[in-house]
This record gives sequence, C-alpha cells and structure tokens, in this order.
Amino acid sequence: MNALNLRELFSVSNLRQLSAPILIVMILSMMVLPLPVFLLDVFFTFNIAVSVMVMLVAMYSKKPLDFSVFPTVLLVTTLLRLSLNVASTRIVLLNGHSGPDAAGKVIEAFGHFLVGGNTAVGIVVFVILTIINFVVITKGAGRIAEVSARFTLDAMPGKQMAIDADLNAGLIDEKTAKARRKEIAQEADFYGAMDGASKFVRGDAVAGILILVINIIGGLFVGVVQHNMAAGDAAHTYTLLTIGDGLVAQIPALIISVAAGLVVSRVGDEGDIGGLVIGQLFSNPQVLALTAGIIGVLGLIPGMPNFVFLLLAAGLGWLAWSRNRKLMEPESVAQTQAAAAQAAAAAPQAEAQEASWNDVAPVDVLGLEVGYRLIPMVDKGQDGELLKRIRGLRKKFAQEVGFLSAPVHIRDNLELKPNAYRIALKGVEIGSGEAYPGQYLAINPGRVSGPMSGRETKDPAFGLPAYWIDAGSREQAHGLGYTVVDASTVVATHLNHLILNHAAELLGRQETQALLDHIGKESPKLVDDLVPKLLPISAVQRVLQNLLDEGVNIRDMRTIIEVLAEFAPRNQDPVELTSKVREALGRAIIQGLFPGTAEVQVMALEPSLERILMQAMSASGEGGAIEPGLADTLLRQTAQIAQRQEDIGLPPVLLVPAPLRMLLSRFLRRAVPTLKVISNAEVPESRTIRVTAMVGAAA
Repeated sequence: MNALNLRELFSVSNLRQLSAPILIVMILSMMVLPLPVFLLDVFFTFNIAVSVMVMLVAMYSKKPLDFSVFPTVLLVTTLLRLSLNVASTRIVLLNGHSGPDAAGKVIEAFGHFLVGGNTAVGIVVFVILTIINFVVITKGAGRIAEVSARFTLDAMPGKQMAIDADLNAGLIDEKTAKARRKEIAQEADFYGAMDGASKFVRGDAVAGILILVINIIGGLFVGVVQHNMAAGDAAHTYTLLTIGDGLVAQIPALIISVAAGLVVSRVGDEGDIGGLVIGQLFSNPQVLALTAGIIGVLGLIPGMPNFVFLLLAAGLGWLAWSRNRKLMEPESVAQTQAAAAQAAAAAPQAEAQEASWNDVAPVDVLGLEVGYRLIPMVDKGQDGELLKRIRGLRKKFAQEVGFLSAPVHIRDNLELKPNAYRIALKGVEIGSGEAYPGQYLAINPGRVSGPMSGRETKDPAFGLPAYWIDAGSREQAHGLGYTVVDASTVVATHLNHLILNHAAELLGRQETQALLDHIGKESPKLVDDLVPKLLPISAVQRVLQNLLDEGVNIRDMRTIIEVLAEFAPRNQDPVELTSKVREALGRAIIQGLFPGTAEVQVMALEPSLERILMQAMSASGEGGAIEPGLADTLLRQTAQIAQRQEDIGLPPVLLVPAPLRMLLSRFLRRAVPTLKVISNAEVPESRTIRVTAMVGAAA
C-alpha cells in the first residue's frame, strides 16, 4: 500500500502539479540560504535560457490568449532574477576579495568579456540597458496593456451582443457561443493581468539600479575595511563583479520586457509575429523599389560607405523584382483564361435550336443575387464564408420554425452595383443592401458612447444606424459600444430576417406534403386519419400558413394534427381551425412571448370599445367592418401604446376576446408589425394576467 501511494505521489501528473510550488520555494530559498558558486552559475544560465524561451513563445503565439499564462511567468521570472541578485550579492561581498571569479564564471564573463574589464564602460552599458528597458520598452508595453485592458472591458457588451446575434441567426451553435464568451472573458482577464504584471518589470528595473549602487558601496566598504584592500583595487574588483552581476540580471530582464511588448502590441491573430512582419513589411514591391532607389542614391554620395549602401540597394531591388514577378503570375494566368474564353465566344455558333419546354426556367423560391465584388463570398471554389452561413441558417430555421425551407439559389448579377446584393422570393425582390468584403459593419444598438469614422449607412436587416469601418477600427468600435459584424454576417442576418418574416410564403404544397410524410414515419395512423379523409392537404397548408403568418412555429405538429382531426368533421374553415389550433398551442405561444413563469403583462381593449367592435363584427358578418373614424383612432392609439410597451422592455401584446382576435390581428398588423394579438382562450390558467395599458381608454 505504501509503495502504491509513493507511485501515485511521484506520478507525472502529480509532479507537474508540484513543480510550481517547488520552484517558488526554491526561488525564495535562494534569498536566505547561501548558494555554491557552481549552482549560482547554473541558475544564472537557467534564467537566461528561460527569458529566451519566453520571448520565442511570445513571437510564435498567434494571439495573446495562446500565451495566457504570461502574467504569471512574468512574476516568476522577476522573482527569480531578484533572488539571484540577492544570492550573488551575498557571494560577491563575502568572496569578492579573492578574485574576479569569486562569484562564478557567468558573472566573471559578463564583467570582463562583455565590457572588456573596464568599470566605466560597464557602468555606462548597464545604465543604457536599464534606460532602454525602463523608459522605452517597459513603459510602452505597460501603457499598451493599460489601454488594451480598458478598451477590452468597454468592448465586452458589444462582443457579447455580436455572439448573441450570430447565435440567433443560426451562424453558430450554443457550444461555439459558450466558447466565444469564455474567450472574451479570458481576454479581459489577460489584459487586466498584463496591466498589473507590467509593474513587476518596472519595479525590477528600478531594483536593478539600486542593487548596483548598493553593491558598489557595500563592496568598497567590505574590501577596504574588512579585507584591508587598497581603495582603488577594492573599487575596481567589486565594481566589475557588481557590473557583471547586474548585466547577468538586466539582459534577461530586457528580453522578458521585449516579450511582454510583443504580446500586448500585436494586432490580429492571423499568424505568428515573424510571419506577419515579413508578410506586411516586404509584400509591396513598390515600397521595396523606392527604398532601393533612395538607398542607391545615398550610396553614390562621395564620402558615404558606398559599397554597403549599394549592396543593400541591390538586395532590395532584387527583392522588389522578385515580389513583383510573383504578383504578376496570377494576373497573367487570368489574362490567358480570358483570352481563351473570348476565342471560344468568337467561334462559329451552332444554329439556334427550336424552342422547347427546357427553355422555360422555373422561378426560384428563394434567390440571392450578388454584384461581382461579392462573388468570393459565395464562391464554393474559394470556400466562401457566406455559403457556410446560409447552410447554418436553413438548419436553424428548420429547428426553430418546424419545416425545411427551399434552398437559396445564388447567382451573380452584373446589373447590380459591385457591392450590392438582392434577395428575391418567387422572383420578386423582398430585400436588398450593400456589403463590403474585408470591412466590418459597426451597428449602433442605441447606447454607444460616440460616433465612428467610416461610411455611414443603416443595418439592412433592422434599419439601425451603422458605419462600414476598416478592420483596424474593430476594437475602437467595440470599445464605443457598437456591435461589429463582418460582411458575410450582414448578408446572412438580413437573409435570415426576411426568411422568418416570409415563412408562411415559403410553406408551399410540396413542403406541406414533405412535412406530413416526415410526421407519418413516426405516427402514420395520425396522418392517414386526417389527410385526405377529413381535410384536403390544401386546408392543412392554409392552417399552417395562418400560424406562420402570425409568428407561431409549427414544430408541435402532433398537437396540430390532433386538433385538426378533432374539429375537422364539424368545421372545414381554415380560419376557425387556426383559432382552435392556437388555443391548443396557447402554452407554447405565451411561453414564447413571456418566458418563464412571470406575469403576462398585456394591453387590453377598453370595455366600451370592445362592445362596439363585437357589435360591428356581428352586424357585418364574418369579415367584420369598422367605422373609418373608429378605425383611425384604434390604429393610432394601438401604435402609441405598443411603442410605450417596447420602451419599458415589454413585448407589445394585445389581449382580446377570441371572436375579435383574427380580425384585429389582420387589421393592426400593417400599422404595428411587432404587435402580437392573443385571445383569452390562449392564456393558460396557470399564468397570471396583468393589464398594463388600455386601448381606447381616452376615447
């Protein structure tokens, strides 16, 4: 049993968990326990190796969160350097009189080889390194971390709204949404930690200067007073050892500071820093050619190092020529393909054949036409992002609404503007807009803290004010509270909004039959008893369209078919059947409008107005007719009260008697598109009704 416990204690996972506490205890022990000279050399070498490793990891990280442990690493490495300073100071003051290698070979090498054994040069080099670290790198990285932390926190609501918008539009699933929310929280925590961790580096630089001064003064005192050395010899010996000790600590500190600057200053996450720098700095042949020309002109000036300048100019010129040739290759291929196409078009055409039924092209149920600049977004060969989003839209629509819509047929239209698109339903345009690939749409949700610089426009789906901005302005837009989405998301969201609004028109006879066939696989008797024995499929289709027309999903087809089978023998009217189905689906309808078990806070008709409408409906028959003056007042008051409901965060829902529901729903829908009209019979007995406003109270 004891052997088993020991094996578990020293397992790989346990050793990894114990490594961090053991390392911290060792670092703290170096401050109070004397170290042999050999171990001091080992730890100094280890410190240099860790700093180089940290810098390389920072360079090869594709985004800051890939190195999320960096603030902790910054603290540990700073603590390690200070512990080594304390340990080396102890050895320098105790054994410095015995020679230049008293504190180890590493300190001796840095004190003699790097500065040539000259104390003045050593002090100057140390001070310069400290100034570079403290004033330039650390201060700049700290400022970037501070601003990034503030903007990241300010941008969190906008990013969360963008995730919710993608989730609602079906562009991502719940798992992806959770992962993106977690990443946003981690990003805010990371920049906040970096803001505080940068103070470690600044404090380390200050501590290095103070330790240098203290060691020189202390070494001079120890050498002269305790070891009877001459003042000049003591100053030279202890100063060199102190400078070597300072450089050994300051150079790794400088490397770590550079790593911190690389982590917090990067923009974008397309690749590692080296690849980004090479790709962006040396990608433009015009820039390289102009630089080569300027350097070449400078190289021709008498007195200049002509060979060096001309050699560099030649190298830049060759690089510009090479880059230009690579950029021209795709263009020449495109020109060759265009010439081949023209030759094929110029070839003799076969005589036109007689017209046939093949020439009659059916109208697409759903169509998306794009200008030529939007073609890459929908090109399968270029892995267009919009294609993936449209597939996700259809899947989410089927899951939420209850049937599979017709596929979206996409084609280019050269008659449109280059960045324009048009959405058509059965050949008729139902929406249009413009999108700019490579740019982002910053949408104002109503509570932003300032305007943006960009192309002013409106969100095509919901009509909110917005700006088209460049990729570099995304973080600024997030910080100001804008919801930022890319061009593909703009088109996909617009398409999704229109599909939901026209769901009833998308449910054709073919879709209805496919839906019944799908239900019939699990409940064949239920479907066979209804269609065509009790109801024709056209009546079922009309009932489903009535439900969709009023925003009621048809996922619960079992309940819908059961209600139709119950009431169809007595009534074949689709309007009456729709009312019965709505009553059966009342719990789901109310749950969709008022989630949870909260009160059903609705608008209602003033009793006298309700009686007038009931009398008008009884007098004029089933269709109903309202006196024009009364109709105008009803429309105006309903719109005003519905707007007040939305302003206080409540859905605009009007509760009316069952006989009036269909009439008022159709009558008020055009004036107040967001209004939902429900009947008393649709509210479950378990829900409490509270009337928040009365329509017609002032009449």
